[in-house]
Amino acid sequence: MKMLVVAATQAEIGPFLSAGTDADVLITGVGPVATTYALTRHLARAPHYDLVIQAGVAGSFDASIGLGEVVLITSDTWGDVGAEDHADYLSIFDLGLLGQDEPPYVAGVLPLTPHAVHDTITLRRASGITVSTVSGSEATIARRRLIGAGTESMEGAAFHYVCLREQVPFVQIRAISNYVIPRDKSQWRMKDAIINLNDWLINFTRAHAG
Repeated sequence: MKMLVVAATQAEIGPFLSAGTDADVLITGVGPVATTYALTRHLARAPHYDLVIQAGVAGSFDASIGLGEVVLITSDTWGDVGAEDHADYLSIFDLGLLGQDEPPYVAGVLPLTPHAVHDTITLRRASGITVSTVSGSEATIARRRLIGAGTESMEGAAFHYVCLREQVPFVQIRAISNYVIPRDKSQWRMKDAIINLNDWLINFTRAHAG
């Protein structure tokens, strides 16, 4: 299986880079704009991939997901693309700028396209939102909780959008480094998240190489 591993930063997949696998690697930079540009450019130039994997850390709104746990993101959407109406957040769908089922969206989210390889992944499933500024205050967290997603990242929806548009099989894998609460880095478990993410990534790519 010809695979491309996509990450925002080298730090998130450092152990994987040192392990030596047959997968191609793309470091996009942080955030949705960098991800969209780098991935679109790479896919336009690169050979066909059987699977594109986005690997990174994320925050979790769901306390039932353990810190350091690795999850498969089944859908992603935007958490801060739209408008503020006083204390309320209005999405691009609320504003009528885009239909909730206008491709590649389905019911307002960017879904994981069904693929046989997903059946081999036994990770917990979770949904995601993507933001340009991570949540760090009670007011922001309260607004974003209303979207109903389980996790928060800075690149997931951009990754889903490009892969859906380019019709490339993909998965987004996230390890939970922190809960989405008012910013307190003393409670983060970044090291555990990176270790667990890379253990999964190394094992998966080796099992599906060739």
